[in-house]
Amino acid sequence: MTDSDATALAERVRDGELRLYELEDHADPDTAAAARRHLLAEETGADLSAVGDYTFDAADAESNIENMVGAVQVPMGVVGPLPVDGGAAEGDHHLPLATSEGALLASVNRGVSTIRNAGGATARVLKSGMTRAPVFRVEDVAKAGEVSAWVREHVDVLADAAESTTSHGELQDVTPYVVGDSVFLRFSYDTKDAMGMNMATIATEAACDVVESETPADLVALSGNLCSDKKPAAINAVEGRGRTVAADVLIPHEQVEERLDTTSDAIVEANTRKNLVGSAKAGALGFNAHTANVVAAAFLALGQDIAQVVEGNNAITTVDAREDGLYASVTIPFLEVGNVGRGRFPEAFGGLEVGGDNGGGGDPAGSNAEALGEVIAGGALAGELSLLAALSSRHLSSAHAELGR
Repeated sequence: MTDSDATALAERVRDGELRLYELEDHADPDTAAAARRHLLAEETGADLSAVGDYTFDAADAESNIENMVGAVQVPMGVVGPLPVDGGAAEGDHHLPLATSEGALLASVNRGVSTIRNAGGATARVLKSGMTRAPVFRVEDVAKAGEVSAWVREHVDVLADAAESTTSHGELQDVTPYVVGDSVFLRFSYDTKDAMGMNMATIATEAACDVVESETPADLVALSGNLCSDKKPAAINAVEGRGRTVAADVLIPHEQVEERLDTTSDAIVEANTRKNLVGSAKAGALGFNAHTANVVAAAFLALGQDIAQVVEGNNAITTVDAREDGLYASVTIPFLEVGNVGRGRFPEAFGGLEVGGDNGGGGDPAGSNAEALGEVIAGGALAGELSLLAALSSRHLSSAHAELGR
């Protein structure tokens, strides 16, 4: 690519010969991005040199972005080592976090240090299943009942159609929901090491063709919002979506005082009044202090779909002052993560492996993504402990002031 190539391509857009989204048809992806930067700089006066200074090949991002102009940079740090005794993750792990919020990594790392000193966190993926829920139109509730009954009796037929579209995904279940003359079918898939949203969508479309041919239902939308993707939803909190993952730790009372500058009883009270009572009063679906901070920062650093932090926020944090120490847990009912697939951007990973290998091929299949989920849950637990401690000791504002916030 040369500057003259990009300038010439930009001229063709300016002259009306090409549209902005057509540039990759006439030049390599990096030249197309440079041409768009040239046009934007002329029209807005903005200096886009930093945006154009990216380290990956633009061609590698073609499945992730349209009308590419470059890339933004977000500061990335790391917390750890975090010892995790998981169903898939074992040993010490470093968790990269990308954020613009000062004090976040310092806080999470304090929680990690506390967990490590207590012997590490235990984590488990309790359930796994990516969902897609199309909505169908029927004549009346009688027909809705007929469709629901047929679906329940022919899950194997729908599985054959759905699984014909993928070499990895497996249909686990289909659950009908009826609202008047609308029938929703919530399909759940084992997507192995992929986050699996694209896989589930393509597979469900094939199954919908069977439903329409065998029942009086007409497909209205391939997603009927009962999935529910990138929206806070009670059905996900109860039934789960992606990975349902939990992490916990037991910290001796003296270590709470030494490392967190507070007491177990004070953390319990802060959690009860803030995370439980306060969240209930607010009508929140998540009963936690700030799990979204860790989930979002990890998703940014690890090339996950950042919009799905909406689901990752709906976690429940529990703490209990037991005789032998402070028990703390975080349960995230729907954490959508993957190590392979079109829905993530591996170049953002930076070569740092978290949990399992950076990719598929785990033994058993899916264990790499489960390990990633377990480590993120452990990081969220660390963040919860540190923030609850800061609140109960009244150190929150001073910590942000000291670290430039």
